[in-house]
Amino acid sequence: MESEQPAGGPVDAVVVYDGRLLLVEGPSGWGLPSGAPELAESAAAAAARLVYELTGYLVDGSTTLRPEAPGAGEPRAAVVCQVLSEEPSGGARLSPGQLRWVPLAEAAELPLPTAVRHYLEGHTPV
Repeated sequence: MESEQPAGGPVDAVVVYDGRLLLVEGPSGWGLPSGAPELAESAAAAAARLVYELTGYLVDGSTTLRPEAPGAGEPRAAVVCQVLSEEPSGGARLSPGQLRWVPLAEAAELPLPTAVRHYLEGHTPV
């Protein structure tokens, strides 16, 4: 269920399309598109904005996943995003070589936040 509350910490965008998960290349390697929300911006709005700014894909932040338990490090919001455009627009911060669509079965092997892992496990084809 989406929260209209402003996000407090970093936001991860979980963009799933056609059985694949969108990853972006960052300083620590491949991971989810993520970043900080702007003042008074909900986690869902921040996720949609971040995906667009980084990748050029237009998405909507449809579902905010329950964050990891307190004490598990810095709490992060994770938002499932639905793709609204099949092709990215121009002007993205990242180049096409810094974007990767990974099959959900492979994504299960990545070091993802617990809430994201649980979500993907429920959506990985058997």
